[in-house]
Amino acid sequence: MSLPITAVSAVSPTSFLGATAPLGGSDPTSGAGFASVLGSIESLQGLQSTSSSLAVKAVTGDLDDVHDYTIAAAEASTALELTAAVRNKAVEAFTEIMRMQA
Repeated sequence: MSLPITAVSAVSPTSFLGATAPLGGSDPTSGAGFASVLGSIESLQGLQSTSSSLAVKAVTGDLDDVHDYTIAAAEASTALELTAAVRNKAVEAFTEIMRMQA
């Protein structure tokens, strides 16, 4: 099982999160932005499950190329770090908005 390798220049936070428009530029009533975020969470879960299954195969000796696991684990780790960073920024923004006086 060989994983495709994506060029680093082709990967960006907006491509991972599925953003199609700049922040604030989408229709807030459509809910498409929230749906794309949920899709990115499912993508993250997929990366983590792929990494976990490859780890089990590596430990049991069923994996032909250990590099496949290494790449999958790095992708899952990077995606998790990106998701956590975006979540932290969203929480910071929400906290800042709640501090504003009306």
